[in-house]
Amino acid sequence: MEKKIKTEKTVLRRILTAFILISVSLCGFAGPLDRFTGSSGINKAQSAVLVTDLSTGETVLSYNADQSLVPASIMKSVTIAGLLSQTGPGRKYITDVLISGPEVNGVLGGDIIVKGSGDPSLNSRHVNGTDFVKEIVKELSDRGISRVKGKVRIDESIWAGPAICPTWGMGDLSNSYGTGQHGLNFEDNASGKRSVANPAGVFLSRLKAAMTGAGIVLEGGEVPESKTKLLLSHESVPYDDIMRSCMMRSDNQYAEAMLRTLAVVEGEEGSTKAGAKVNTDLWTRRHAPMEGVHIEDGSGLSRSNRVTASFMTGVLKSMWRDPYYVSFFPLAGQEGTLRKFLAGTPLEGYLAMKTGSMNGIQCYAGYKLNDDYEPTHTVVVIMNQLINRDTAKKSVENMLLELFRE
Repeated sequence: MEKKIKTEKTVLRRILTAFILISVSLCGFAGPLDRFTGSSGINKAQSAVLVTDLSTGETVLSYNADQSLVPASIMKSVTIAGLLSQTGPGRKYITDVLISGPEVNGVLGGDIIVKGSGDPSLNSRHVNGTDFVKEIVKELSDRGISRVKGKVRIDESIWAGPAICPTWGMGDLSNSYGTGQHGLNFEDNASGKRSVANPAGVFLSRLKAAMTGAGIVLEGGEVPESKTKLLLSHESVPYDDIMRSCMMRSDNQYAEAMLRTLAVVEGEEGSTKAGAKVNTDLWTRRHAPMEGVHIEDGSGLSRSNRVTASFMTGVLKSMWRDPYYVSFFPLAGQEGTLRKFLAGTPLEGYLAMKTGSMNGIQCYAGYKLNDDYEPTHTVVVIMNQLINRDTAKKSVENMLLELFRE
C-alpha cells in the first residue's frame, strides 16, 4: 500500500511539474501578445497574429488565426508563390514579332504583327530589360527594310476577360496602381501616376516615331493575308527579377500579370477569374487551410479577397526552403515597403516581410531570419478596421521586438 501511494504521488508530481513548465512557457509569450491586442490602434476583433517556429513546427504566438480578413498586398506573396512553384525562377516572357508579305528591294509587302505575351515588364522603368521598340527598328534596318506597305497589328489574345478586376474600387482605376492588365503591356501601363487604358496605343506611337527616325516609312495600307515569318523574339528578364521587383515595390500590375500567367501555365484562359481559381486549387491540393479563404485577384487590390493567418502561414511554410522566394521579401529597416519598419532596432535586417496597406488595413507576412539569412520562423500579422495606423504599426514592432529579444 505504501509503495502504491508513493507511486501515485510521483505520478502526480510529474503531472504538476509538466503543467507548471507548460504554463511558464505559455506565459513567457503571453506578454507581447496581450500588449498587442490591448493596443489602442487596432480593432482587436478584426486582427490576427500567427508566429510559428520552422525548426520544430510549433506555434509560438496565435491570436484569431482562423479569422477571415482582407489581406491587401500580402496577397502578392501568395500569387508569386503559386507561379514560382509551377515554373521556377528562370522562365521568361517571350514576345514575338512577325512580318508578312514579300521583301523586295527594301520594301516589305505585308504587315508587322506583334504577339503580346502578357509580359508586365515590357519597357518597364523598374527592371533592366532591353528596349522593345529599338529592337524592332534595328531588326528592320538590319534586314534592309525601308518601307512597310501594311500596318502594325497587335495580337493581345494571350489574355482573356476584362482588363480590370470587376471588384476593384472605382476610385483606384485612374491611378497607376489601379491600371489594367493587357496582352501587350507597355511602359508599366502608366503615365506618371495616372493609369493608361490603352498601352498598345502608346506602343504604336513610340514605334511609328522610331521607324520614322530611322528612315523607315510605314504606309499603313491594307494588304492581302500571307504567310508570316519571325522577325524577332523579345525576351523579358527572368521571372525571379520580375517577382522580386513586384514584392519590393508592391506592384499591382506585375502581380496581376503573374496571376494570369499562372492560369495559362496550367492550361486555362489568361483571365483574372481563371487565375484566381487555379491559385485556389493549387493551395487546396497542397493542403493549406482554406476555410475562410477567397482569392479574387493577384495583387490584393480587391477588398473581396479574404485570407486567414493560418492560410498565409501555410503558404509561407510550403515555400521557406526556396531561397529565391525568401529573397523577394523586403528586409526590415532596409528595403522596399519595409524600409522604415524596425529601422535602427535589433531586428533590422532580421525580418523579411511583405506588407499590405489599404484604407483601414495594415498587414505583414514573411519570415524571421538568422545571421545566414535563413528563415527560422513564419510571421503573419493581419489588421483590419484600424483605429490608428501609426499606433498599430508601433504595436507590431513592439510585439516582435519583445518576442524575438535575445
